[in-house]
Amino acid sequence: MKSDKERFLDILEAIARIEKYAKKGRKAFERDELLQTWIVHHLQIIGEAARKLSDASRKAAPDIPWPQIIAMRNILVHDYFGVDIEEVWAAVEKDVPVLKRKIRPIVGKPGK
Repeated sequence: MKSDKERFLDILEAIARIEKYAKKGRKAFERDELLQTWIVHHLQIIGEAARKLSDASRKAAPDIPWPQIIAMRNILVHDYFGVDIEEVWAAVEKDVPVLKRKIRPIVGKPGK
């Protein structure tokens, strides 16, 4: 079983993988089904890692919208054909960078 620190590291790794291809821009994302799939997959990883964090770790970072991150994962996994690509891109542009800034200091904390 993974520790919370490993799950936070999984989140950061998924963010790095999203950033690697998101830098191609929105138009590339809209045109390229493989790019969409890549980004959706890594958003799912972020949500799954968030879902499996302990309650204590989530409560220790109340400024991170854990319920929304987990809800997005549930939509991406269970309502795949209902996924709104506009919402996915909005998350990539707005939410992912903020999440990265909030997770980085947590990973440095001992005991997580």
